Amino acid sequence: MKAARAQKLCSATAAAMPKSYIKRILDARIYDVATETPLEQMRQLSYRFNNRILLKREDLQPVFSFKVRGAYNKLLQLPGEQRARGVIAASAGNHAQGLALGAAQLGVRATIVMPKTTPQIKVNAVRMRGAEVVLYGDTFDEAAAHAKILVEERGLTFVHPYDDPDVIAGQGTVAMELLRQHPGNLDAVFIPVGGGGLAAGMAAYIKYVRPEVKVYAVEPEDAACLNAALEAGQRVRLPQVGLFADGVAVAQIGEETFRVLRETVDGVITVTTDEICAAIKDIFEDTRSIAEPAGAVGLAGLKKYAEETGSRNAALATVCSGANTNFDRLRYISERTEIGEKREAVLAVTIPERPGSYLQFCRDLGDRAITEFNYRYANSGEAHIFVGLQVATDTDRHQLVERLQASGYRVSDLTENEMAKLHIRHLVGGRAPGLTDEVVYRFEFPERPGALRKFLEQLAGRWNITLFHYRNHGAAYGRVLAGMQVAPEERGQLMALLSQLQFPFWDETDNPAYRFFLAS
Repeated sequence: MKAARAQKLCSATAAAMPKSYIKRILDARIYDVATETPLEQMRQLSYRFNNRILLKREDLQPVFSFKVRGAYNKLLQLPGEQRARGVIAASAGNHAQGLALGAAQLGVRATIVMPKTTPQIKVNAVRMRGAEVVLYGDTFDEAAAHAKILVEERGLTFVHPYDDPDVIAGQGTVAMELLRQHPGNLDAVFIPVGGGGLAAGMAAYIKYVRPEVKVYAVEPEDAACLNAALEAGQRVRLPQVGLFADGVAVAQIGEETFRVLRETVDGVITVTTDEICAAIKDIFEDTRSIAEPAGAVGLAGLKKYAEETGSRNAALATVCSGANTNFDRLRYISERTEIGEKREAVLAVTIPERPGSYLQFCRDLGDRAITEFNYRYANSGEAHIFVGLQVATDTDRHQLVERLQASGYRVSDLTENEMAKLHIRHLVGGRAPGLTDEVVYRFEFPERPGALRKFLEQLAGRWNITLFHYRNHGAAYGRVLAGMQVAPEERGQLMALLSQLQFPFWDETDNPAYRFFLAS
């Protein structure tokens, strides 16, 4: 696990802060559409961590996300002639629904450009609120570019999802409510960051009204655009971003949001996919509500902070920023939760290939629960097993590995190996004796009807496909693990072809999980 990046990044004072946002936030008149959401104590989690942990329930907004605040506040600030011409936005989800609801309230015509990969549930939700939906491109960037074209063609006003002062001010009302609802001692607030609209609005208000309260931005470690910008001293564009927490999967922090955040946040904490999944479970267990991945990012950061700083008896608050997730994704989330809670170890263990070896291995584990066990006879002197084991903490996991190694087992810890958790656990035992020149790649591609077929067609006929694993996780992007038989002198041709596919890909040929369970 990566250590939390929670160091002091600035000396945020009222004098250094963009004071203009305070008046904007106080003047926001959004409550004929948005609601004042409760600030609830998470009793089970508070007991576990010996802190008072508070959750701002933005998942209870009419569109199940805070985004309605900023979108509606922007609409209220537009001159009458701009409203009459209509508004447009590019969004794959929560901003789209917020703008559609606000526009319907004011009788404004709204057009939403959404990537073709947007789940149908989100497309339907926007249409049901009266907005016109235009499906274009595979990514948000492509949809946003098309929206800008429609602005010129139709004379519409573009409503940015985060990089706009009126949108930022609308989101800042979350902090205004939070501080009013908790007037007592508050040690720190943890805010999820995608483009930065929510974090900028909340941080500006908190640091002006209660400068002693620490403000931490929280990002997925594979989409940490604010962290990268702070380290570089300027906005940078990430070459690619992780797609699991799609609500915060932004490649570059906003220009205005970065101007505010670099002066107001006390640190950035990055969290893993597994830690986000664990936070989704925590929210469910305390509230019986299911947060979307982006909605649980702040809580994942809060937990990481509490664990790594040893915080006790502190008042720590965060925002459940949304609950717009596909039901199909819950299977994937539940698979990753135990690892995210550090309650499961995933190991590759080599045992002798002879009767009684499995029983002896179980005896050596003692009373520890086995959560998964994958094994197939390989007709050799050794057997490689893929095993999941219940553990209590990271320290317990490391000690378990050391004990097994001391007992004579060869062990590889795959708990943090993404390929092992996504694919290998479903493919254990798939060796092909005598196979030569095999290379293995992992791919991501837009998930829509025909996409998998198109992917295969682009590879077909070039090289023999020796391995293929695909699983739909209910997300906007599909994931594939593919093996191909490619002679060394043809590897350059393969790389040229893969580059033309324009899909993110990773060479996994030397991955130890592949070597243990699939390599010839």
